[in-house]
Amino acid sequence: MSMEKTYQPAAIEKDWYQHWEEQGYFAPSGKGEPYCIMIPPPNVTGSLHMGHGFQESIMDALIRYHRMQGCNTLWQVGTDHAGIATQMVVERLLAADDVSRHDLGREKFVEKVWEWKEHSGGTITRQLRRLGASPDWSRERFTMDEGFYKAVQEVFVQLYDDGLIYRGKRLVNWDPKLHTAISDLEVISEEKQGHLWHFRYPLTDGSGHLTVATTRPETMLGDTAVAVHPDDERYKHLIGQTITLPLCDREIPVIGDDYVDKDFGTGCVKITPAHDFNDYEMGQRHALPMINIFNQDAQINDNAPEAYRGMDRFDARKKIVEDLDALGLLEKIQDHTLKVPYGDRSGVVIEPWLTNQWYVKTGPLAEEAIKAVEEGEVEFVPRQYENMYFSWMRDIQDWCISRQLWWGHRIPAWYDESGKVYVARSEDEARKKYQLNDKVKLTQDEDVLDTWFSSGLWTFGTLGWPENTDFLKTFHPTSVLVTGFDIIFFWVARMIMLTLHFKKEIPFKTVYVHGLVRDSHGQKMSKSKGNVLDPIDLIDGIDLESLVEKRTTGMMQPHLKQKIEKMTRKEFPEGIAPYGTDALRYTYYSLASTGRDINFDVGRIEGFRNFCNKLWNASAYVLMNTEGMDPAEENYTLSLADRWIISRLQEAEKAVAEGFRTYRLDLASQALYDFIWKDYCDWYLELTKPMLKPGNVDEATQNGTRRTLVRVLETTLRLAHPLMPFITEEIWQKVKARAGAEGETIMLASYPQADENKIDAQAIADVEWLKSVTIGVRNIRGEMNISLGKNIPLYFNNASDNDKRCIEENRQFLLKLAALESITVLAPGEEAPLSAPAYVGDLEILVPMAGLIDKDAELARLQKEASKLQTEVKRLQGKLSNAKFVDNAPAEVVAKEKDKLKDYEQTLEKLSEQQSKIAAL
Repeated sequence: MSMEKTYQPAAIEKDWYQHWEEQGYFAPSGKGEPYCIMIPPPNVTGSLHMGHGFQESIMDALIRYHRMQGCNTLWQVGTDHAGIATQMVVERLLAADDVSRHDLGREKFVEKVWEWKEHSGGTITRQLRRLGASPDWSRERFTMDEGFYKAVQEVFVQLYDDGLIYRGKRLVNWDPKLHTAISDLEVISEEKQGHLWHFRYPLTDGSGHLTVATTRPETMLGDTAVAVHPDDERYKHLIGQTITLPLCDREIPVIGDDYVDKDFGTGCVKITPAHDFNDYEMGQRHALPMINIFNQDAQINDNAPEAYRGMDRFDARKKIVEDLDALGLLEKIQDHTLKVPYGDRSGVVIEPWLTNQWYVKTGPLAEEAIKAVEEGEVEFVPRQYENMYFSWMRDIQDWCISRQLWWGHRIPAWYDESGKVYVARSEDEARKKYQLNDKVKLTQDEDVLDTWFSSGLWTFGTLGWPENTDFLKTFHPTSVLVTGFDIIFFWVARMIMLTLHFKKEIPFKTVYVHGLVRDSHGQKMSKSKGNVLDPIDLIDGIDLESLVEKRTTGMMQPHLKQKIEKMTRKEFPEGIAPYGTDALRYTYYSLASTGRDINFDVGRIEGFRNFCNKLWNASAYVLMNTEGMDPAEENYTLSLADRWIISRLQEAEKAVAEGFRTYRLDLASQALYDFIWKDYCDWYLELTKPMLKPGNVDEATQNGTRRTLVRVLETTLRLAHPLMPFITEEIWQKVKARAGAEGETIMLASYPQADENKIDAQAIADVEWLKSVTIGVRNIRGEMNISLGKNIPLYFNNASDNDKRCIEENRQFLLKLAALESITVLAPGEEAPLSAPAYVGDLEILVPMAGLIDKDAELARLQKEASKLQTEVKRLQGKLSNAKFVDNAPAEVVAKEKDKLKDYEQTLEKLSEQQSKIAAL
């Protein structure tokens, strides 16, 4: 079977993927040891970004690797309903027609969301296919599908019945635009230049005042105390006295608390328990009243003085500062850099707000989850992330799980007219469970559950729980979770807690934590920076104008738009070339050192596209030279080159397997790259050329070379398949018959395993000698400017018995690789012609200079080499004259340094002799 002249990924990738999916190759085989990975469900609104691409590529490599090892593999795929994100998308679409969700009502709006999901919610799953991901698409799940909804209800009701869910009034991150509580992960803190206002709070007895400082003057309307450190000599006598709160005509106490830093500022802190998380905790300790001064829009409510009611919080801020200044209570204003919390979806400043929400009591759940990691049931890779996990779990706070949205899992709780709550799976069940007659009017809770709550059930909810399905029995606990460190708290820890509680087993055995993908300068990729790369653009290519449009669309600030356009045109003057999926994936693997952030440079993908080309061209050479061969031919002899490449293949197989075992795909991909590019292509293919030339060797040796060529290639394709699936499948289909391999697809072929018995140490040593000599001659050619097309004579001096054996046995290889016209081994004491030297140990490699070299250039080269050696000699002499080193270093280390010095000095002597000879020309 012939190959196309050039590698064109677009011509093979989509067809192969369609074939794999249609044939059902991604589904579990039903045989072998179970191996299961759960995809972290991407948002249904999302599209593939570089982080997804990196993460899914790692998971796919692990799945393909274990599938080829004969495991019963399941890669469970699915998407998250993404409450806020999805609701916002649909609300924007409605707004374009001047319709709000309130115009439609809840039921109709939710129908609209489902319609959008069916028609537009599959973008990311289509893109995962372009990446070559091989999950079992027939089992695709959605966190709002019927079966998963049942699991979510079951968990909520059971946790409530176990006393682990309650409804209470506490502080939450409140988004005044979206009118919902949000998680810490959805809050982005940005550094801003603001102010620190210093106000005087008068003591009620008229004896003076305390000065407090704040970055949020509007919250003073809700102050219920001023705190000082109980050991602060300046104020401890005031503890128990009261302040008259300006503008509010309320008396509030002075309290003592160790939380206050007496050395910071004035040592006095205003306490607003209803609008600050730290103040809330202090308020709980001192039983302070909590005065909520905001409504859901972050406007001042009726709990504040009438003068400020109805005002926006920032308008109120200005007026409060003006009013306090007028009263002579504004002491000073300082410039101040502070962190301001913004909603990642709404872009507005988040407000700590006191409101009724549903909470999970996490303390009891955390105990077992901590124990599971402490005892090694769940292992983090790299191990350092266990510390991050423990620090959060050992100081865990109750989890707010309710959201004020319409899209999501509606909370299965009902209220009667008095406000009493009834938790059950349905209204009918609530009536039976709590023995309510039909006259009692029940209304379901309006809130929905946090998406992290439903995704916390992902490992067992997707496998059929609460039913005890065969899939649940087979694949749970799952094998490994691949995730970023940024969601260890929000997702990983909660999965461990909930799974242990409901399944009485861990959700996964290993958590492989990878870093974040950043741009080539280490900057976070973001639309506002204009440095976002789309994995699909790297696969398919994109022209410059389309790329500029993509990066600047939707930008409101003209100066920022111009800056990003200029930057894009400079970075990609010709757009982005189509590199193909395999080159992109290999780039990801080359960067996949565990836990570290990745700086993605497009230049690297160019290199791996060249790697794909190298493999393609090498395969074309193999096919051309093995045409018509009989894979069952038994008359063959393996040459030195054959024995060497087979040995190196075993070493590569061992290194790749170790990379997979330790989740070091960077090391696995490097070992494979070195073997294919350096060993197989650069050396072995060249070594086969004299073997395949008619008349050079006997038939059995030619048969051995052809056999080794194709069988090593076929094995290498299987070795590489988990990392570069498309090109390996395409080539494997063409070489498998010649290699005696069988099967419909490389995906289900067996994964290579190293065989120590096939490692020939002598062959490795001999080829390393051959390579060193060849490189020595090539270096002399380069330095002397001798054309590679010109065959040259070569002399060997000071050859050992082993050198002589290697020269004799590898004469043909040397003549071909080094482009030689003759080889001469000098007898001891025999004078060599004036030559340019290179050295392999004690062996001198000599290229005669007569008619070949530029005298001045050769003298300059020798002087450069001598200078390097003189530097090393001086360094070693200094080291060995240091009594501290000689006395304290191990004897073998000192001896090794002395030998080095002796070798360098001898080489310097030879160089000096050579310089004298050339100078005399």
